[in-house]
Amino acid sequence: MIKQAGRPRAADLEARNNNLIDTATQLFLKHGYGKVSLELIAREAHVAVRTIYVKFGGKSGLFKAVLIANRDKFMAPQALEADNRPLKEVVGELSVHFLDMITAPAALEVQRMVIAESRTDPEVAQSFFDAGPRQTRDMMYKLFARPENRAQLRDDVSLDQLPVFLTNCILGDPFSRLLFDPAAQPREDVLNNLNQRLELFYRSVLKDPAA
Repeated sequence: MIKQAGRPRAADLEARNNNLIDTATQLFLKHGYGKVSLELIAREAHVAVRTIYVKFGGKSGLFKAVLIANRDKFMAPQALEADNRPLKEVVGELSVHFLDMITAPAALEVQRMVIAESRTDPEVAQSFFDAGPRQTRDMMYKLFARPENRAQLRDDVSLDQLPVFLTNCILGDPFSRLLFDPAAQPREDVLNNLNQRLELFYRSVLKDPAA
């Protein structure tokens, strides 16, 4: 009797999905977003083009999945929403994870690619913003908007602007980040500089920065 194939196991589906995302990541970094077709991705990942459309809605959706998968390696939004530790402790840990994520070699290559192609291909810029900065800012907004955290902020602080302000404090000098290799800087110096920028952030937004 010939045993008929059943539905793929959840682990197999996850492995195929991860392989597709990893393959797309490598192709985007190697060739650039605009020069990579769904046909090429499907061929290299050994899936059907239709599979990409069904799962991600097309190339922009797959690119967003690539960005989200990279973010989830460093940060867990669901865990942050339920974190009841002191605000400065949560922000400090979040800042380290975010800085590590945004300065990882692959992440820097993606940022450079998006900057290079955004003028001729607005889709890549929108996809990057939707899956990257927009979601990170939304995550930060929810953190600061929690009543126990909002009560620690100065009354004149704008919650809408706070995520952008914190992001800029975490990132520091954008030119150095994109033009030079962050890995060349000693880790101790990276963390020391980050802590100095965060102290400026706390002094700007908290009612009692020393708390």
